[in-house]
Amino acid sequence: MIAIAAAGPEETYKDEILPILEDTCFSCHGEGISKGKFSMDEYQDLSAHLDDRKHWMPVWQNVRSQIMPPSDEDQLSVEQKKKLLAWIESNVFKLDPDNPDPGRVTIRRLNRNEYQNAVYDLLGVEYDTKEVFPPDDTGYGFDNIGDVLSISPLLMEKYIAAADEVVALALPEGAAAQVPRIDIEGKDFKNSGDPKSTGLWMPFAKKGEVRTSQEIKWDGDYQVTLEYAIKGANEATIHEALMEVSAGGKKVGEESLGWDQRRTIQLTGKVPLKKGKQVFEVKLSPSREPAAGEEELNLTLQRVIVQGPLGGEQREYSKGYQMIFVDGPAPEDPAARDRYARKIMRSFVSRAFRKPIDNPTIDRLVDIVNEVDRQPGKEFEDGLKQAIATCLASPRFLFRVEIQPEPNNPGKIVRLDEYSLAARLSFFLWNSVPDDELLSLAFNTKLRANLHQQIDRMLADPRSERLVKNFTGQWLQARDVESVPVSAKDILGLETNREAARAFDVRLRSDMRKETEMLFDFILRKDRPAEELISARYSFLNGRLARFYGISGVEGEEFQPVDLTEHPERGGLLTQGTVLMVTSNPTRTSPVKRGLFVLDNLLGTPAPPAPPNVPELEEAGKIGASMTMREKMEIHRKKPDCRGCHARMDPIGLGMENFDALGRFRTDEHGKSIDTGGELVTGEKFSNVAELKVILADKRRGDFYRCLSEKLLTFAIGRGVEYYDATTIDQLVERLEKNDGKMRELIYGIVESAPFQKRRGDD
Repeated sequence: MIAIAAAGPEETYKDEILPILEDTCFSCHGEGISKGKFSMDEYQDLSAHLDDRKHWMPVWQNVRSQIMPPSDEDQLSVEQKKKLLAWIESNVFKLDPDNPDPGRVTIRRLNRNEYQNAVYDLLGVEYDTKEVFPPDDTGYGFDNIGDVLSISPLLMEKYIAAADEVVALALPEGAAAQVPRIDIEGKDFKNSGDPKSTGLWMPFAKKGEVRTSQEIKWDGDYQVTLEYAIKGANEATIHEALMEVSAGGKKVGEESLGWDQRRTIQLTGKVPLKKGKQVFEVKLSPSREPAAGEEELNLTLQRVIVQGPLGGEQREYSKGYQMIFVDGPAPEDPAARDRYARKIMRSFVSRAFRKPIDNPTIDRLVDIVNEVDRQPGKEFEDGLKQAIATCLASPRFLFRVEIQPEPNNPGKIVRLDEYSLAARLSFFLWNSVPDDELLSLAFNTKLRANLHQQIDRMLADPRSERLVKNFTGQWLQARDVESVPVSAKDILGLETNREAARAFDVRLRSDMRKETEMLFDFILRKDRPAEELISARYSFLNGRLARFYGISGVEGEEFQPVDLTEHPERGGLLTQGTVLMVTSNPTRTSPVKRGLFVLDNLLGTPAPPAPPNVPELEEAGKIGASMTMREKMEIHRKKPDCRGCHARMDPIGLGMENFDALGRFRTDEHGKSIDTGGELVTGEKFSNVAELKVILADKRRGDFYRCLSEKLLTFAIGRGVEYYDATTIDQLVERLEKNDGKMRELIYGIVESAPFQKRRGDD
């Protein structure tokens, strides 16, 4: 923020700001003219006018992003732009760069992902919250926003029931003496005749078998459970196949498979197995073909669970038991038993509640353990289960609470205690509760002094993959690509849905999502410039996705880095199937959606909502099916009410028209060559998507840095970015500029920022 004159606001406005507005703004927004229904000189009280934050907000936003003045009008000089923005920030927004307003975050419950990750990290339990809890509401594009994460009586009942289910999974009956267990992933099952074919995809229409071998340690009877799913058709079909499962040459079971939308299905059987290497095999045989017009089905093996010997001669502790009973089974002596319960509960609860626990709370929880332990037929483990379930249903686990001395005083700004800082850091980077190292540093008041070291440690931990999946999944809508409705038959011009499903099967959707996640992950972990998200001349592909994109030389199921120098049409987010699909309509591309996506998610300059009753493109009169998208859009935007916004969106969206609604590259539409040239509202011209990417990653890099900073800060702190965060965002952008756009520097900057480190009371 640059310095402005020391005179009062009204004098500064008249002497320094008004002349700038008269020269560059009043021709459209003053002296009786109010384009866009916005006037800058219609006021009766100058003082009230200068305090009207709502009025000056769009001026600040549009000047900062160079949207105003329009590119065909006289432009502000660099000095004029700095002076105008500094005046608005100082005199209207009243920002203090030395003491930024950190804002406040509404107390909020854990969302579904956070709850699922927390119980896994605390108890080793894989608990599918999507099957139990309703979808979380979103705000500002994310599902961890405090203002929308409310809780209803019905949801609270679900949390109470879930607590009992989680502890039952963590400490099942006889938890201290479980039979040994082996998990075999579906991808480990291979087709001996075709190694590229695995258990992850077995077509009903084709006879096939996949197998894997596993070392068995002891002779005995074993329980074998196959977890699988049926993929391929969104609507019911009569397609059927017969599945046979065997282990060690003996039949585990068989099942007639048909259309089934369950996320996971199980087949369980018992077989005797001998010590040594044994073969596990799954065979699939076609039985009934789909009817005309129906899609084909496919079997996906998720995993095989082998438990045994079942006779009880071999025992091992369950994962949950090992995580809870840190010193092994409970002692027999009552006093020692009480001390052990106290140790277990203090360790568990401090991690679950993210803070040290007071003695009265520990006393009440240990009383629960002892009371249940004394009941006939009950054991120490049963008491612990009850106490842990009580914790998991507690508001101190379910809600992220940050204590402050004056919660209702908006003028009181306080620094977070280090336990709250540890929780913010862990939920940001791991989407879960802090681990022992973070809590230990917080206990010794050393976390702030070791933030960079801890961020590096946490990003190196596999749990940081959750940041990649959740942030890209929402910011770039990557998680929507697997469910967004598209008609591959219409887009590919095929006769039947069956042909379309073969050309574009559901695996390609998950491949596209993985490509997007891997690009972000690579740039983050390798500390590459953030603008490579747009300009990268490389990507991560497997053979299937590469073939769909028309790129040769890539084979196999595994993803690998691919040099795209010879494919300038590819590389970066704009040309990935994920972005191209989620910004299309079910049967065609949508330049409007694609343009809006770039404006909102990459440039941070979203267009205003469309006026009511805007007709669909096909209904906009004189639009024929043989027209190119550019021709249709030219007719559609002739309406005066539509022209302004479309001037911002359409050039970007039309610049991406070489890609169809499934993300395939094309050069013509309806026999006509596709024209992808355009000019941004800020004046930059381009002829194709490669040139557009250069503009966005170079000339508009500052806007991209600002947008990325705003999105990641929103995700990190759980609230939307407000006008008073301008100082913080400017500091983050400056940090990126000084450090070659390195993503890790952005993480450091966010964690060190006032909104992350501090909070104020509520208004």
